[in-house]
Amino acid sequence: TSRAQHSAIPATDASDKQAREQEAAIRREEQRVVQELAARDREVRAHEAAHLAVGREYVVSGPSYTYQQGPNGRNYAIGGEVTLDVSEEDKPQSTLDKAETVRRAALAPAEPSAQDRQVAARAAQMAAQARVAIAVERRDAAQTNQSGESETTRSAQPFDMSVQTETAQQVNVYA
Repeated sequence: TSRAQHSAIPATDASDKQAREQEAAIRREEQRVVQELAARDREVRAHEAAHLAVGREYVVSGPSYTYQQGPNGRNYAIGGEVTLDVSEEDKPQSTLDKAETVRRAALAPAEPSAQDRQVAARAAQMAAQARVAIAVERRDAAQTNQSGESETTRSAQPFDMSVQTETAQQVNVYA
């Protein structure tokens, strides 16, 4: 009986050792997962903070986060969102200023997402439209100024065909 008891002890030690090794492997895997989640959490929060820092005046909501629970029971941010106002303003120059700020805010993170790039493209399109509107306003203002000056010039001077031709050419330059 002494031998049977003696041989059972090493088997128990072996199974205990195997169980401890499995537990240690699980703890190492859990630690690895927690480290990855913690790194992702930092990355997501920095990404959304970059949007906030640049686009603060046009932030509608956020940041809001999507969480995943780690093996340690803690929640880690694995996704995030900041909503920016991309509507046009009343004046083209205000729209241009806003569009440029929104574009910078969308591209502010070190690694912009596909959604960030879409928002930046929308803002760039809005900026281009605002630039066209500004150019039209300037052209219209220049034409109004020229027609006002032309009327003054005509009433102050006798009729001269060269002045009329010159004025017609200038108008065509802006058309």
